[in-house]
Amino acid sequence: MRYELYYWPQIQGRGEFVRLSLEEGGADYVDVGNDESAGGVEAVQGWLEDAAAVHPPFAPPFLKAGATVVAQVANILQFLGPRLGLVGDNPDHALWTHQLELTITDIVAEAHDAHHPLGAGRYYEDQKAEAAKRAHEFREQRIPKYLGYFERVLANNPQGPEHLVGAQRSYVDLSLFQLVAGLRYAFPRAMKRIQKDVPKVVALADAVAARPRIAAYLESERRMPFSEDGIFRHYPELDG
Repeated sequence: MRYELYYWPQIQGRGEFVRLSLEEGGADYVDVGNDESAGGVEAVQGWLEDAAAVHPPFAPPFLKAGATVVAQVANILQFLGPRLGLVGDNPDHALWTHQLELTITDIVAEAHDAHHPLGAGRYYEDQKAEAAKRAHEFREQRIPKYLGYFERVLANNPQGPEHLVGAQRSYVDLSLFQLVAGLRYAFPRAMKRIQKDVPKVVALADAVAARPRIAAYLESERRMPFSEDGIFRHYPELDG
């Protein structure tokens, strides 16, 4: 199976959560938006504008696997998990993994809204005052609450704190790594303080980064840098 990932070019965004699983799973895939030979951004836009599509995706990322098209990050990862060996065979573990991924989806949305609280269609410069207030709450309350939750999940895992679910790595471990990496980029000062209270989360994120396939990916040209065009954006004035 060759997978086709459709996402906007030149940014990590939500597509990066899918890329990490494809990379860790050793999947054969093409990143369509970043590959002109596969159609590039025009191919991504074409899927979104297909008026005849019965089950059209609302927005990228979406994944094409043969005749199957799956959208929404958590839904894509739930689909890919068993195919790439990134979720346990236990149905309860699979459900728990999906639940944790949905929680990551929630904080990713809040991370975006920290710099665009009035709407994604407006420039950051047009909502800086509101963003300052939103970012303050996000830094001081929401990041510690979410990461504290994942710290507790790791501490309460009967198989040990090396993974969020069971005794093997899963796609949600990879997503937690990306969340931590994004927050470190966007809020370096706040994260330097917050990380002291979530050592198990930090240890898991660092362990994921050291996994052979992930480490190779992070050093490759396929891993695009964080930037102020993605979800996680570093505006010093929002870092407190």
